[in-house]
Amino acid sequence: MKQLPKFLLSAAMVATMATSFSAVEAATPPDTLVQAWQIDDIISLDPAEIFEFTTSEIAGNTYERLINYDYKDVSKIYGEVAESWSVSPDGKTFTFKIRQGKKFASGNPITAEDVAFSLQRAVLLDKSPAFIIGQFGLTKDNVKDKIKQTGPFELTMELDKAYAPTFVLYCLTSTVASVVDKKLVLQNEKEGDLGYAWLKTKYAGSGPFSIRDWKANEVVVLERNPNYDKKAPLARVIYRHIKETATQRLLLEKGDVDIARNLNPEELAAVSKSADIKIDSGPKGGVWYLGLNQKNPTLAKPEVRKALKYLVDYSAIADTIMKSKGEVHQAFLPKGFLGAVNDNPYKLDVAKAKELLEKAGLKDGFTVTMDTRSTADTTGMAQAIQQTFAQAGVKLEIIPGDGKQTLTKYRERRHDIYIGRWGADYQDPNTNADTFAANDDNSDNAKAKPLSWRNAWDPGPLTAKTRAAVLEKDAEKRAEMYKELQQAVLDDGPYVIMLQEIEVMASRKNVEGVVIGPSFDTNSVAQAKKN
Repeated sequence: MKQLPKFLLSAAMVATMATSFSAVEAATPPDTLVQAWQIDDIISLDPAEIFEFTTSEIAGNTYERLINYDYKDVSKIYGEVAESWSVSPDGKTFTFKIRQGKKFASGNPITAEDVAFSLQRAVLLDKSPAFIIGQFGLTKDNVKDKIKQTGPFELTMELDKAYAPTFVLYCLTSTVASVVDKKLVLQNEKEGDLGYAWLKTKYAGSGPFSIRDWKANEVVVLERNPNYDKKAPLARVIYRHIKETATQRLLLEKGDVDIARNLNPEELAAVSKSADIKIDSGPKGGVWYLGLNQKNPTLAKPEVRKALKYLVDYSAIADTIMKSKGEVHQAFLPKGFLGAVNDNPYKLDVAKAKELLEKAGLKDGFTVTMDTRSTADTTGMAQAIQQTFAQAGVKLEIIPGDGKQTLTKYRERRHDIYIGRWGADYQDPNTNADTFAANDDNSDNAKAKPLSWRNAWDPGPLTAKTRAAVLEKDAEKRAEMYKELQQAVLDDGPYVIMLQEIEVMASRKNVEGVVIGPSFDTNSVAQAKKN
C-alpha cells in the first residue's frame, strides 16, 4: 500500500489529540474536506456487514448500488449500476441489464458477474443486514440458483412471491446491495470466507471516493476514485473522530475542520453568528426511541410499557436538547413514508403513569438501567428521561458506552432499556414495519433479528399483517395497513418513540455541494467543493 500523504498522516495523528487540542494547524487544504464527527460506531467496512449510521454514510460515498433514487424526490427510482430492468408477468422474476463501460476503483470492469456475486455474498455471509435481501425467499442454499448471471451484462433475481415492485427496488438501494469487485475480493479470500476478513477493513467499490484508510476511533480517509463516471471535485474527504462537541466547535471556528457534525443547540446558535460559518439542515428518516427489553419481567408488563410512554417530556426535549435537530414524532414510520401516522398521543403525564404503575403492582416504582451511547444528544436525552421517570418513582441508571459497545449489547438483547436512533434502510414503509412490528422467531438463536427480536417482543398477529402489507399492490389499501400496524405498536409495543430526526451540519462558508439526504446513507460529498 502506498504511503499516506503527510497531511493525511497528520490528520490521523491529531485525531487522538481532540480533547486537549494544543497543536496549531494550518487551514485545511483546498482539495480536502475535513469533517469533525463522532464515529465510534464503526464496526466494519464490508457492505455485507455495515449496519451502523457512520459507515452507511461512508459506504454511500464509496460504493454504488444496482438501483438508486433521487434524494430530492425519493419516488423517482433509477438505475445506478443497472441500465434498465424488467419484471416477469407473474411478478416474481426481475431481469437487470448492467451499464457497460463502468469500472471499479481498482480498474476492473463492472459486470453482471460482480453484481450477482455481491448479492449472493450478502446472503451467504448472513450478517446483520442480510435480511433486507433474504426476505425475498433467498437463503444460503438457494441464492446461487435464484440470483444468476444470464449474460456478461445481464442477471436475473427470482423471488418467492410477487411483491410490490417498488418494495423490491427500494431494497436494492440499501447499503447491503452495494456492488463489490469480485476479482479483488476473491484475491483476498481466506479459507472460503468470500474475502470477509479482508473487506472488513479494506475497500472494493466503484463510488466517487475510495476508502484509503480507517483507524478505529481516530479517522477515516477517502480518496477520489479516478475511474468514477463523474469526477469528484475534491481529492479527499477526511472524517475525524472528535467526541467532544466543544472541541468540534473550536476546530470549526479556527478553520481546522470544514464541517462539524455533532454541535448542540447552544453551539449551533453561537457559531451561526460567525461570518465564516453557515448552518445547513434537512429532514431525515431516522427516529429516536427507547427499546424496552421484554426479557425484563417488569418491562414486560403492558401497564409498565404504557406508563413509560407517559414519563417522557417529548416537547421539552424537542425544544431544548434536540432543538432544530428533532421534532416530536411517536409512530414508527417517519413523516413522508407511505401510510405514516403523524398523531402524537403521548405527553408527560405523571399522574397517568403512576396510575398505570399501581395497576401493575408497582406503586412505589422500580429500578431499571438504560444503555446510552456517549454522545451529547443521546446523553442529554437520557438525563432528561431519568429526571421525568423519577417523578413516578422509576429509578433509571444510565450506563454509558461508545457506539460499538452499546450496539453490541443491544444486538445480544442484554439490555434493560436502550436509547437509540433507527434509520430506514430503504424508502419503503416495510423497512420500519418489518423491524418494529414483526418478529418471526423470538428464540435466542433466531435467524432474523429485527428490533422486535432485540427487545424480545412477540407481536403476535402483527407479523402476519406486516407480511401481507408488502404483497398489496393498491397504494391506498397498503397505506391503511401500515396505519393499523403503527396504531397497534403505539398502543402496546415495547418502544417509546420520541422524535423524528433533523440533521444539522455547521460548515465553513467556502464549502459547497454537500447534500443532506433523506436517509442515513444518503449524505453525499460526491460533488462537494471548496471555493
